[in-house]
Amino acid sequence: MNENKDFLGTEPVGRLLRRLAVPTVTAQLINMLYNVVDRIYIGHIPEIGDLALTGVGVCMSIIMVVSAFAALVSSGGAPRASIFMGQKRDDAAEETLGNCFALQVIVSLVLTAILLRWDRDFLLAFGASENTIEYAVGYMDIYAMGTLFVQLTLGMNAFITAQGFTKISMLSVTIGAVCNIILDPILIFGLHMGVRGAALATIVSQAVSCLWVVSFLAGKRTRLRLQVKNFRLRPQVILPCLALGTAAFVMQSSESVIAVCFNSSLLRYGGDIAVGAMTILTSVMQFAMLPLQGFSQGAQPIISYNRGARNAGRVKEAFFLLLKVCLTYSTALWGLVMLFPELFAKLFNNSNPALVSYAGTALRIYMAVALLFGIQIACQMTFTALGNAKAAATAAIVRKFVLLLPLIYLMPVLFPANKALAVYLAEPVADLLAVSFTATLFFFQFRKTLAELEQG
Repeated sequence: MNENKDFLGTEPVGRLLRRLAVPTVTAQLINMLYNVVDRIYIGHIPEIGDLALTGVGVCMSIIMVVSAFAALVSSGGAPRASIFMGQKRDDAAEETLGNCFALQVIVSLVLTAILLRWDRDFLLAFGASENTIEYAVGYMDIYAMGTLFVQLTLGMNAFITAQGFTKISMLSVTIGAVCNIILDPILIFGLHMGVRGAALATIVSQAVSCLWVVSFLAGKRTRLRLQVKNFRLRPQVILPCLALGTAAFVMQSSESVIAVCFNSSLLRYGGDIAVGAMTILTSVMQFAMLPLQGFSQGAQPIISYNRGARNAGRVKEAFFLLLKVCLTYSTALWGLVMLFPELFAKLFNNSNPALVSYAGTALRIYMAVALLFGIQIACQMTFTALGNAKAAATAAIVRKFVLLLPLIYLMPVLFPANKALAVYLAEPVADLLAVSFTATLFFFQFRKTLAELEQG
């Protein structure tokens, strides 16, 4: 633990962002292994790999919802805790931590009951076909039992990051990922459990990570400590957290709704191969999204803490450095995908040449303007770090519901020659419009926030 409790407000921003962002980006890349490694192994199961991969891909839509509920609580609670720390109000920050922990336990139990009761109905609605439903149910039945571990690991780790302890939060993810990588081949192939083995490996790994995270936050090394006295939910504490976390919830939960729309449209126009390609596309998109989220998570404690300390200069410096880093990364990744799309597709399935070829073509369309996504993430995540709940939620809702959702159905009408590929085209069109909107909104809102901080 850093002995200087005010390091978020005093250490040079460039060095501080580098020190915080490297572990958070690493953690995001490692965290991606939970699902990506599962998909790689599942895609290589002899004879059934492509169908099993498609079935598990449908499960990802439900898993996104589970993760979204963790984000609803933690993505609002963690920045507020950082702001309180900047204001030297550690008691308020600890109360925020305790309330968010208690709420996540309650949400986890409710989600577990719902998933165990209606998982087959959800999976069919989300795009599973008669050929893939059994693989999807086999995975989800087991994964649902680990909902509590997923919620607490994702949610509470955000509070470790919010304090600037990004190396600890990286270890939280690394421990689980290593367990997952070791258990996957043993359970999937060694014990012949197939997709059920992949799910079991994931929840056991999440349980190990959860134990590490909770132990740290209840120990003496953390600045903000979990205490039973703060577990009693208070509306004045938890409601502002939920309001601020709405943007992250919309971003993640809408992925599930969007996936239903994508999968149903693709199943109609292109069949199982088009849905299977979508699984590959969303996996590749994680390469773009998770490191960007890692950069933003590294910047969040700096921006939030200095927002609380009313240090406008450091807030401004941190944002523009974050924007530069995000835009550089998104442009570099976009270039690689445009040059070598089939190479990315082969990471997830190399046993079906037709699927790889189809996914390669679709990938170039789907990520056509991904180079601009660094702007979207930097602006949207900074809204949250500053505590601007309305702007953060507005940016998320416009991109997903106002733009992308209607375009999924509109594009095949405008480009009827190949309706399946036209469905993929909805993503870049929505992204281009969303980046323009978010950047304009951010310009005015950020200037207003900086002026308020400078006035004191």
